[in-house]
Amino acid sequence: MQFGIFTVSDVTTDPTTGHTPDDTERTRAILKIAQHADQAGLDVFATGEHHNPPFVASSPTTMLGYLVGTTKDIILSTATTLITTNDPVKIAEDYAMLQVISDGRMDLMMGRGNTGPVYPWFGKDIRQGLNLAIENYALLRRLWEEDVVDWQGKFRTPLQGFTATPRPLDGVPPFVWHGSIRSPEIAEQAAYYGDGFFHNNIFWPMSHTKRMVQYYRQRFEHYGHGQADQAIVGLGGQFFARKNSQDAKREFRPYFDNAPVYGHGPSMEDFTAETPLTVGSPQEIIDRYAKMREEVGDYQRQLFLIDHAGLPLKTVLEQIDILAEDIVPALRKENEAKRPAHVPADPPSHAERVAQARAAGKTAGEHVAGEDRWTGRTAEDDAAADAAATKGAAFGL
Repeated sequence: MQFGIFTVSDVTTDPTTGHTPDDTERTRAILKIAQHADQAGLDVFATGEHHNPPFVASSPTTMLGYLVGTTKDIILSTATTLITTNDPVKIAEDYAMLQVISDGRMDLMMGRGNTGPVYPWFGKDIRQGLNLAIENYALLRRLWEEDVVDWQGKFRTPLQGFTATPRPLDGVPPFVWHGSIRSPEIAEQAAYYGDGFFHNNIFWPMSHTKRMVQYYRQRFEHYGHGQADQAIVGLGGQFFARKNSQDAKREFRPYFDNAPVYGHGPSMEDFTAETPLTVGSPQEIIDRYAKMREEVGDYQRQLFLIDHAGLPLKTVLEQIDILAEDIVPALRKENEAKRPAHVPADPPSHAERVAQARAAGKTAGEHVAGEDRWTGRTAEDDAAADAAATKGAAFGL
């Protein structure tokens, strides 16, 4: 199982000192955080994508490209790549380039983001958000999998004889996650393509997370990618740890109380009871997150948000050390001991995906007979997906 951290790149005043970092300081801090996570032995660092204050991570590939050269082992990913407002042609080329220069030490997560105004800023209509996600990702897949693409859709100009460059490393595109908080349509999309599904459940009760993951697993099996328990699942999380619970709560409380998202709202005790946020000793974090698999099944990636709400860099680096030294070894051991042999321990690596493609005799440029040229889906699949999404919506997902 992979463990790592993700950043939303917020620029927030430290409520205990009154210090507000500028964009440069915050960006450089994020780079240090990623480098420290690599040195500490964590598996994944992921960055979000935002185009508005108070966030600074507007160019994930620039940040991750720098980190390719200044880290050694850690997988570099996105916590959100905006599939709705970015041009799929640019996504195809940017992330193929990152894949090449990182020698496959990367993946990415597609998402629609949580900032409504970003749509008109990039010339898109938020009312078409789901349709954009479906069409843009279908085109992205073709741009990676086919050497020459002729394409026509609804939301961008047609392509004639277009080749995205560079081509994916070893002819195999990066592994893709689809990130969602509440949309069954995105879980359906992940399942249809056999991609990973990441439920960023940091603000949601486990009952909701369980339903979303179960829905994805059922649809993954329906589309013939394997058994439901073999689907590739990731979860978000949050924690703040100190040696004892009292110290952790006392230190973190002012940050929680003033955080831009949940500050001045529910109490820390109420929020931690209803969401994955856990504030306490390392053993309390271990106990809480060890139970996640009881709700969602064996899963492959756990990412934690730990650098938010104005926490100073020194404190964040200390949290990384606690995670790597005290929490991850225990969680990894416990989860691995309970994982059935037929369930993947990790998301597929680039080398594994290359070997799988070679064994199947697939090459870049193949197109599956009978699939719709615009979306890669048959009419029957579209009807089934629409019905499933309607059913999911009825469940309140």
